[in-house]
Amino acid sequence: MRQPAHGGNLAWAAALAGCPPDAILDFSASISPLGPPNSAIAAIKSQIGNLKHYPDPNYSELRLALSHFHQVPSEWILPGNGSAELLTLIGRELAQLAATILITPAFGDYYRTLAAYNANVLECPLISSEQRVPLAEAGRLARAELPVVLSTQYSALSTHCGLLLNNPHNPTGKLFTRESILPYLEQFALVVVDEAFMDFVLPNEEQSLIPVVQEYPNLVVLRSLTKFYSLPGLRLGYAIAHPDCLAKWQLWRDPWPVNTLAAAAAIAALQDTEFQQQTWAWLPPARNQLFQGLAEIPGLQPQASAANFLLVESQESTSQLQQQLLKYHQILIRDCLSFKELGDRFFRVAVREESDNQRLLTALKES
Repeated sequence: MRQPAHGGNLAWAAALAGCPPDAILDFSASISPLGPPNSAIAAIKSQIGNLKHYPDPNYSELRLALSHFHQVPSEWILPGNGSAELLTLIGRELAQLAATILITPAFGDYYRTLAAYNANVLECPLISSEQRVPLAEAGRLARAELPVVLSTQYSALSTHCGLLLNNPHNPTGKLFTRESILPYLEQFALVVVDEAFMDFVLPNEEQSLIPVVQEYPNLVVLRSLTKFYSLPGLRLGYAIAHPDCLAKWQLWRDPWPVNTLAAAAAIAALQDTEFQQQTWAWLPPARNQLFQGLAEIPGLQPQASAANFLLVESQESTSQLQQQLLKYHQILIRDCLSFKELGDRFFRVAVREESDNQRLLTALKES
């Protein structure tokens, strides 16, 4: 079976480990271990009887819930079949520009959608394979500024280009400050900020651009309910952007991309303030426990993160380490081979509950 580029492929991991998929302890997919929320499960059950009807094609109730949650008019919101579907629409939009600048290392799906529409891609390295030490130094600060090279290297092109980045950044976990992104909204024709992990940042520390989206018709913010609410199987994300842009995307895509159960679960989850507070209380100490434990293992150097995952630099091959952990401990970590700037000396792990984190640390010490 082919090795997956994404995390969370338990069928591949189980085949290698020689065990059932449910026996794998999965650190490769950055999904909260606390969910799905009970409120979302109850909402799903309440909608079983409505499966005989088509969903509301306008998703009025879902968009209203998102509108209240983010304090943005509902016409500025477009729900999608995961943020991946919306990213595909954005790829078509970006391909119409002279080029798209990617902050690298970049999420593999960005390359997929841009390649699908033959977009011209220019890479702007946040770190590179030759910059092991700078990565380690910068990694001690979860908050970061966008690289200055953006201001100089592409200044002549920027008004005809798009900029695509994620914040917090995947896979480094860096949190770019809002102030460091705002100047690029004046320079680029289209700026897409993927905030798939922003929900994990404490409310008094988050750097979302949603509060300024109505000021910039060239700004698109992507969000996902997959990770924070542990709902990857339902596939639900949304874009926040100018209504004219969203109306155009509506014409490009298939009808009813969000199913009835996903919409109901999303509405319930957004209103579940108890679950949100529980997650914000859990993450910082759990992440610190995992960080400290990894830092104490010889040959491993974790990077500070604002998200629910840690990037770890290793002196040994992480591909071999991944296979050892699967075969002898039924633990799956995310190798970084799909990030060409990182290669075989980095791996990424999700933050899980204390007992799971400790099981990983023990296995790493024995590997």
